[in-house]
Amino acid sequence: MNAEIFNEISTNPWLNVFFFVIFLVFAVSFFGYFEITLPSSWVNSMDQKASKFGGLIGIFFMALTLALVSFSCTGPILGSLLAGALTADGGAWQLTAGLGGFGLALALPFALFALFPSWLNSLPRSGSWLNSVKVVLGFAEVALAFKFLSNADLVKQWLLVPYELFMFVWVVCALGIVLYLFGVIRFPHDSPVKSRSPVRWAFIGLFTLITGYLALGLRVHREERTFTSMALMSGLAPPVGYSWILPKKAEAFQDLEAALVHARAVNKPVMIDFTGWACVNCRKMEEHVWSREEVKGIMENDYVLASLYVDDKRELSKSEQHTYTTCTGKQRQILTLGNKWSTVQLETFIISSQPYYALLSPDGTLLTDPVGYTPDVDDYKAFLERGLQGMRELEQRASR
Repeated sequence: MNAEIFNEISTNPWLNVFFFVIFLVFAVSFFGYFEITLPSSWVNSMDQKASKFGGLIGIFFMALTLALVSFSCTGPILGSLLAGALTADGGAWQLTAGLGGFGLALALPFALFALFPSWLNSLPRSGSWLNSVKVVLGFAEVALAFKFLSNADLVKQWLLVPYELFMFVWVVCALGIVLYLFGVIRFPHDSPVKSRSPVRWAFIGLFTLITGYLALGLRVHREERTFTSMALMSGLAPPVGYSWILPKKAEAFQDLEAALVHARAVNKPVMIDFTGWACVNCRKMEEHVWSREEVKGIMENDYVLASLYVDDKRELSKSEQHTYTTCTGKQRQILTLGNKWSTVQLETFIISSQPYYALLSPDGTLLTDPVGYTPDVDDYKAFLERGLQGMRELEQRASR
């Protein structure tokens, strides 16, 4: 299997646009404008089998009937979980944990009420509160939909969903939840809010705080002349420099050969940053490790930075497109910038995960062991210093 197959799937722009549309459909369903239901014949068939069989088989069909009946509520949640499993940080374990947790949450109340039947009397009655839960989830679906659209936008560099638009949508969704819980906004299945329970007030307070936090991301950072990145939004929101209003030109080379040529001219080592537009940990490193003064000073003064985006879907010129034979003998089509840099990473370092950092001398000699995601600032600084020490040792040998 192609080592980058999951990255290719998760960053496919058209698949991400498809998920964007699906999430919006889920949101409209949660808002109560229509319901996603399965054929009634399926439910009737399962119900008949549940009555026909006893023991564990009967319990299985009862549970299956419950799953089919509740599909209008659970379908969008499971659909979101399946879509999330295809993201760059998703995968089999995330899907297993998510579906396992969902199944446990659905089954646990039945197990507890079977053990403690008297608890049934304390259950809240179904009503408007349950519809409120669906509407809140609907706003969450809208916010998550824009994450998928942002992924497609970043890898294709369309600049349709810049940082400020993305953050504005998330602020509006959080504010929409607050206004909905207050009763200002109503949807088709809602009744007027006559009183607010302590639980509703608690959620109003929680989402008010979330709204305020997200709004802080629209502040302008005076020194950087960009928007202010938020720690909890790293990797979710686009980079702060990806903007209509306050665009920030990349300070890194995005071509390895050009970086090496410049490094030879200024006699500095090169830091190769194998990264991705849709890479969450890459954004965390850039916004919360690279920005620290002790790291930033070394990178700006002592290194030439080459950021190579392995998920860049922009096509190479026809003269650069070719078929490459890998070290394992497989044929690979090099059609996009992402194909080019992901192949360089895999063939050179035998690894396909991002972020991945390698320090080279201007002539291409590896100065120290490469590292991956390193959120500890001191550890990352020590990595950069090892590279500089390796550079000094090379120069000393050359001068002898």
